[in-house]
Amino acid sequence: MPLTTTFKNSFKINSTTGYKINPTHHAIFWLCYFLFNFLRWGSYYNDYLYSFKANLLGFPIHMTLTYFTIYVLIPTFIYRRKYILFTVSLFCSILLMVIIKYELTYFLISNNVWPEGPEETTSLNLNYVVVMMLGELYVISFVAAIKITIDWMRERQLASNLAKSQLETELRFLRSQISPHFFFNTLNNIYSLSLEKSENTPDTILKLSDLMRYLLYETKQNRQPLTKEIKFIQNYLDLERIRYNDKLDLEFEITGNPKGRKIAPMLLIHFIENGFKHGAGKNTGKVHISIKLQIEEDQLVFKMTNTLPQKGLKNNLNKAGGIGIENVLKRLNLGYGPEGYQLDIFEADGEYHVHLKLNLS
Repeated sequence: MPLTTTFKNSFKINSTTGYKINPTHHAIFWLCYFLFNFLRWGSYYNDYLYSFKANLLGFPIHMTLTYFTIYVLIPTFIYRRKYILFTVSLFCSILLMVIIKYELTYFLISNNVWPEGPEETTSLNLNYVVVMMLGELYVISFVAAIKITIDWMRERQLASNLAKSQLETELRFLRSQISPHFFFNTLNNIYSLSLEKSENTPDTILKLSDLMRYLLYETKQNRQPLTKEIKFIQNYLDLERIRYNDKLDLEFEITGNPKGRKIAPMLLIHFIENGFKHGAGKNTGKVHISIKLQIEEDQLVFKMTNTLPQKGLKNNLNKAGGIGIENVLKRLNLGYGPEGYQLDIFEADGEYHVHLKLNLS
C-alpha cells in the first residue's frame, strides 16, 4: 500500500467506533513536538547539538509522565471525582520526574543543568524545580486536553450511533404494524374464490405474494422509491376490491411524476387500512373511499376520504384507530421531523378526511 494512502487512512474516522487515536497519531505528534523544541532551543542556545541531547534525554520523561497522567491518573482519580488525590499524585509524579531529569542531565550532558536559567545551576534548587515542574505541567496539560477532547468526540459519536440504531429499530417496528386481520381476511377470500373456481384466484394469490414480499424484503431502508410504495398500495386496493366487491366505490388517483422520489415505506398504508376498517368494515350499504396522490415538485400531497361508520356500528374513530394513527405520528416525527410534514384529520359531510403534506427526498 502506498505511503500516502496509509497516511490518509490513519486519519479516517471509523463510522462504527468513532474517533480514535492510533499509534500513527502518537508518533506524528511527538515527532513534531521534538522537532519544534529541538529547533527552538537550538536557536536559543546557538548550539543545536546540545539542544538535540537535552531534548533526547527529556522527551522520554515527557512521554512517560504524560501517558502515566492521561491513562492512569485521570481515569483513576478525575473520572471518579477524587480531585485531591489526583492533585497530590500528579504533583508527586512531576517532582519525581524533575529529580530524575536533573540527575540524568548532570551526569550525562552538562554540570550546568539549566543553561537558559538566570545563572549557572549545578545543584538542585527551588527555582529550578519550580520552573521544570511548570514546564512538565504545560506538556501534560496540552496532551491531556487533546486526549479529553478526542474522548468526548468519541463518546458523542458512540451516543449518536446508539441513538441512530434505536431510531432505526423503532422505525422498523412501527412500520411493521399493518393489521394481521387484513391477511386473514385476504386468505379467507382466496379460499372462497378457490371453492368457486374463480378465474381471479391466481391473480389474487399473486398480488398477496407481491404484497408480502414487499413487506418482508423491501421495507428495510428508511426511504423507498415512491413508485414501489404506490405499487404496494395498488396491490392492497386490488385485494380490498375483491373483498368488498360491489359494496365498494373506490377511487384511486395519481397526479405528477413519482419517478426518482422516495418516501418512508409503509407510511400511507396505515391511513388507507384505517379507512377500510372503519368505512367499508362498519357499513352495511355502499361505501365510498377516495385516495388521491399529488406529486408537486419535492412534496407529496396525500388526500383520503371514506364514508363514516353507520351509527349502530360506529365507535369513536380516533379511539378505534388510535394505535395506528399514533404509530404514524411517531414515524412522521422520527423520520421527517416536525417541519417535514403537515397532517390534518377531520370529519365533514359524513366523511372522514385525512390530508397529509410530506417533503419528499
